Amino acid sequence: MRTALTLLFLLALGAMPGALLPQRSLNPRSVDEYIADNGWWGRFLDDLQFYDVYASIWFSSIYVLLFVSLVGCLLPRTWEYFKQMRAKPVLTPRNLARMPHHATAETTASPQAVIEHAERRLKGWRKVTAEEEDGVRTISAERGYLRETGNLVFHFSLLGLLIAFALGKMLGYEGQVIVQANGGQFCNSGVYNYDTFRPGLRVDGTQLNQFCVRVDDFDAAYLHSGQAESFRADIQYQSGADLETGTWRPYPLEVNSPLRTAGDRVYLLGHGYTPLFTVTFPNGQTRTGTTQWRPVNEVTLASEGATKFDPPDVPDAEQRRKSQLAITGLLAPTAVFRGELLDSGFPAANDPAVAIDVYRGDLGTDSGRGQSIFSIDQKMVADGKLAKVARENLRQGEQLTLDDGTVIRFDGVRDWVSLQVSHDPTQVWVLLFSVLVILGLGVSLSIKRRRVWVRAAPGGDGRTVVEVGGLARTDQAGYGEEFTSVSRDLLAHEEES
Repeated sequence: MRTALTLLFLLALGAMPGALLPQRSLNPRSVDEYIADNGWWGRFLDDLQFYDVYASIWFSSIYVLLFVSLVGCLLPRTWEYFKQMRAKPVLTPRNLARMPHHATAETTASPQAVIEHAERRLKGWRKVTAEEEDGVRTISAERGYLRETGNLVFHFSLLGLLIAFALGKMLGYEGQVIVQANGGQFCNSGVYNYDTFRPGLRVDGTQLNQFCVRVDDFDAAYLHSGQAESFRADIQYQSGADLETGTWRPYPLEVNSPLRTAGDRVYLLGHGYTPLFTVTFPNGQTRTGTTQWRPVNEVTLASEGATKFDPPDVPDAEQRRKSQLAITGLLAPTAVFRGELLDSGFPAANDPAVAIDVYRGDLGTDSGRGQSIFSIDQKMVADGKLAKVARENLRQGEQLTLDDGTVIRFDGVRDWVSLQVSHDPTQVWVLLFSVLVILGLGVSLSIKRRRVWVRAAPGGDGRTVVEVGGLARTDQAGYGEEFTSVSRDLLAHEEES
């Protein structure tokens, strides 16, 4: 038990870096920034896996050792408890005056009557009566066996909780996706539909629960300080037979009100804005860009990103790559200009504006290398294959014209929402074991294991000497009062008799 308690303390201690330090599984960008800001200390913590605490070797080792220790602790205790439940209460000691609690009295009732009354008074106790030499009668009673039951329930539930967590990590998955809040859809049909996806150890992403979500609208309320007061996305979803019939079911998705369907949960994590750019090329054709930009200020939702275009009607692949466009810069939902510098003063889209740089050339999207949708490849800029051709601040409805006659118009913003899909087949078991942990602990702490002995011995003057002794199996306070009440009932009745 000492080993288990030590390991449990180490597990709690080991979890602290996971709460205090950024974790790669949640925000790899913050981890990189933390390492860069802290130099050798940040790199040292990285070597110790402090940014991947719950997947680290040392945390897993503590977890496994705790598991083994609990099993080694519970097996002998369970066997001992089983033997105790089958055993009778211990016989009455010969000298009850040595017990921590003791009382005595004399009565005219016979020893048999005394014991019969004691049996009635101790109803609900496990008890055994015995007859000793010279007509002495005794009763041995015990109660509080549920204390050990609660103790075992607590520890077995804790073990079950550990197993359920482990199975959840193996069989569950979690993914995030950004969906445009103008009828944009997402279907849980494969990992390729996610922006980020974290599978369990036994999940390959080929047999996900089938459902679809459509985001029709989004509404956010803010305090005067800019702090978010509420987020709500009006969505519709399909799962099960609805996928065959095409039936959409409405649901108001809020931060603390996830959608539960097809065995998965869909959470609303946050939102941001998509700038709408309409590009009119020299040949008169137009293209509209609707790529989401990433918030860089969580308070004002000032956002950065890159909206990329391929020129239309350019059959030559080489020429097309040399004529690609990228619009990068800063989006301010509520524009605040400090001279020529644009900033955002409020997270709501009250007066959207953008400060953009326009690049023309080869974006490197056909190079075969992965590329972030929120930025351009700076290597292409350094090699001279991608050049800046314009810089401008635009409010909604304003436009700029490039040197080749291309017109770029800023048409405003559109909301996008960030959704998280979580699948955990053990969540019901986690809840069940958590409840049992609390109940078992409550029973273990509230119930006292205690014993009472009664001896009725014939006296020399024809009266019966009655002794009552008591012993608590724990150091908890309170048994003295109970023993006083029990002994008073027994002895007072005998005296009256």
